[in-house]
Amino acid sequence: MNTKVTSVKGPLPGPKSNDLFARWSRVEAQCAGYQAKVAWDHALGVLVTDVDGNKFIDWTSGVLVTNVGHCHPDLVKAVQEVATKLLNNYECLHPWRVEAAEKLISVLPPHLDRCFFLTTGSEVTESAIRIMKRKTGKFEIISFYGGFHGRTSAAATAGGLSGPKKGYGPMLPGAIRVPFPYCYRCPFKADPATCDMLCLDYVDDSVRANSTGSLAGLIVEPYLGAGGFIFPPQGWLKRLEQWLRGRGLLFTLDEVQSGYGRTGKFWAMQWEELAPDLVTIGKGIGSGVPASAVAGRAEVIGTLGHGEMSSTMGGNPLASAAVAVVVDIMKREHLAENALRIGKLMMARLLEIKEKSPYVGDVRGMGLVMGVELVKDKKSKEPAPDLTRKLIDVAAENGLLIGSVGIFGNVIRVAPPLVITEAEAHESLDIFEKALSLL
Repeated sequence: MNTKVTSVKGPLPGPKSNDLFARWSRVEAQCAGYQAKVAWDHALGVLVTDVDGNKFIDWTSGVLVTNVGHCHPDLVKAVQEVATKLLNNYECLHPWRVEAAEKLISVLPPHLDRCFFLTTGSEVTESAIRIMKRKTGKFEIISFYGGFHGRTSAAATAGGLSGPKKGYGPMLPGAIRVPFPYCYRCPFKADPATCDMLCLDYVDDSVRANSTGSLAGLIVEPYLGAGGFIFPPQGWLKRLEQWLRGRGLLFTLDEVQSGYGRTGKFWAMQWEELAPDLVTIGKGIGSGVPASAVAGRAEVIGTLGHGEMSSTMGGNPLASAAVAVVVDIMKREHLAENALRIGKLMMARLLEIKEKSPYVGDVRGMGLVMGVELVKDKKSKEPAPDLTRKLIDVAAENGLLIGSVGIFGNVIRVAPPLVITEAEAHESLDIFEKALSLL
């Protein structure tokens, strides 16, 4: 019996998609990233249908957002019900905001006992940096090469990618950036098996050379997301936390992308029992409904008084209803556990594909967030961004939607919704392997 769920009827873009792309280019600035020429019409679970009726498996989750699957019926119902009652009320209290806060706090580690709702990942980054500065009375923030925390001023300053900053300088003062352990391309040319996490030693050197004595804290992702799904060695984050504690610095963990089951636990911090002072949360928190939050220790986030933090859309009724029901879905459907189980299956096959393909230089990840780094030659490791863009198109033509990330734009995102089944995983991997062979 044919159980295939994907179906592409002809060359892409189809006629309706082509018309939409033409209309779009005439009215909106074309400054978004490179994507396959597919105009989405509707989606459910992991399956996306475009305006021409073509069906695709989604490996992007709408950039790691739709963790509970596209248009989960419980999420849709909750938002629809609230939309008939109240759409916006700015800072005035409503029951859905209280419920959302209670649900969020209930799934966070016990020391993170307060939260505040905003709308985007950039917004919560800005807020966390403000809180660190406000709490300490100091202004210097340590962050990492390859990091991405958003495109607004403080977020871009903390980031370690050139794209969000190029042509916009100068950035805000007080940024001290240090290397992240990109072991496949170690800037120190060290052997990860024997280097004893050499890059951590460089943090001391960089702080000595660059700090004016006004260190407030540090912000880091559990893995570099936009930087290329780069995962540090086991124990690196814990040693970094110990370094911070030894110096009395505040610790912000950016879980905007890594949270909500993506790595196989509800929070990536749980893998090494990290205890950050602040956590930034976004993307999966609303699973398609714009929502974000900063959570923290009461004594840290409580440094802000009335009127010192606000957001026009933050904590609105629609977003709050989504936040509450997403927590319920995550727990009831055991989606973090599914991410771990299916992720192991997909990782095993991707490693097999790596051995067969001349273009796959590295495969890394955990849970349902994996990066496939494409190179022109495995020995030289020369990045292959042009090949990456071609693969995005070829995969779509065969029924798989993928995207790219990375410092060099050469890493394929493997991050499907956490509801993906074994059958859907295998079908998508078959398509990916076929697309690689067609390059």
